[in-house]
Amino acid sequence: MDQDLTDRATPTRRACLKGGGALLAGGLLAGCAGQNDAESSTDATETAATTAATDAETAADGDAAGYTVSMSPAGDVTFESVPENVMVYNLVYADAAVAFGHGDAVNSLGFDSDAGGRTLDAYYERLDGVSFDRSDLAQLNSGSGSVNIDKELVYELDSDLHLVDPALVASFDGWDQSDVEEIREQVAPWFGNAYSRTHARPPEPYADDYQYYTLWEIVENVGQVFREEDRYAALEAVHSDLLDTIQSNLPPESERPSVGVVIYMDEAFYPTKIDAPGFATSHIRPLGVTDAFAAGDVTFETSYDFEAMLEIDPDVLLHSYGIDSYYDVASIRQTLEDHPVGSELSAVRNDRVYPSGTPVQGPIMNLFQTEMTAKQLYPDQFGAWPEYAGGAYPEIPEDEQLFDRQRVADIVTGD
Repeated sequence: MDQDLTDRATPTRRACLKGGGALLAGGLLAGCAGQNDAESSTDATETAATTAATDAETAADGDAAGYTVSMSPAGDVTFESVPENVMVYNLVYADAAVAFGHGDAVNSLGFDSDAGGRTLDAYYERLDGVSFDRSDLAQLNSGSGSVNIDKELVYELDSDLHLVDPALVASFDGWDQSDVEEIREQVAPWFGNAYSRTHARPPEPYADDYQYYTLWEIVENVGQVFREEDRYAALEAVHSDLLDTIQSNLPPESERPSVGVVIYMDEAFYPTKIDAPGFATSHIRPLGVTDAFAAGDVTFETSYDFEAMLEIDPDVLLHSYGIDSYYDVASIRQTLEDHPVGSELSAVRNDRVYPSGTPVQGPIMNLFQTEMTAKQLYPDQFGAWPEYAGGAYPEIPEDEQLFDRQRVADIVTGD
């Protein structure tokens, strides 16, 4: 708080996917459309959505010259056709695949697909025609206590692409770089970047050349893998419009609250720094708040008891993994209210303990989570966050939505 089968027979069609070695940073399409550009942005979105399906069909037929996509640490990966059977470990890449209209290519998730899938469903519920069928997904991690992937299962999935960071896999028990290379050569390439979430140091021998990306740079690279550059551009335009709406309406700094991002369990608070590098808090940083934990030496092992939290006393507490995921924030809030010290926290007394987003977020999740955070922190500017007791992302009145649901749904479905 995340059998040696080298005697395998001749490679299948997956052999058409080959990984190279050079590293190239993915670019991020820039620009924020103002309110006066809203109509033209919508027209551009509709045009992109209309052509996306045609582009995907053309790409799926294959290009004689192939195409190459680059991202650290995998480097250059050359494709002769769009991958149709893709191994995925975390929600970043599952959400990205869905966003680009290729959710049906996903064959796995790292942990229990029902638990992770519920979180995706909570957001997709608000997008007409968008869904993710997780009924037949393989679970890569055994859930037995250690974080690991069974190499034999990787062979059994026989994927076109492993949309997973090879450095992450090399860190698992029983794996090293030679195992990662074996899978790349015998089955299919790797393409993923996990350590950008917190800018943690990857294992050797990947550490020295490892490159970190923003969330939307990673998403852009995944869009190139699926030959969905137009869909990416349309989604990124929605994201830019959302950020522009928020940042142009923020109150003065003197009126902004102090915020503590935590996970609460077993009478301890596990903090996250908002301004720490990485995309884990990319749904919170644009809100320009004071980080209650900025002065502390916060690591993954840091925890605060009630007395320490009362000394810090943030105006707002945001509880990570709060949307139909691992934690029942409504129940946690009640626990804090009933605690003799917890009840003295300003966030508790002022009813400002909120469910927050999942740090392992893809593009669709990021849109909703950014909107959610804006409403929780600045209800006067962006409309109040409604009471949430679990399940789907709450319905927001159309005139209080910070991004256009139908616009996003049309991009994803190609309508």
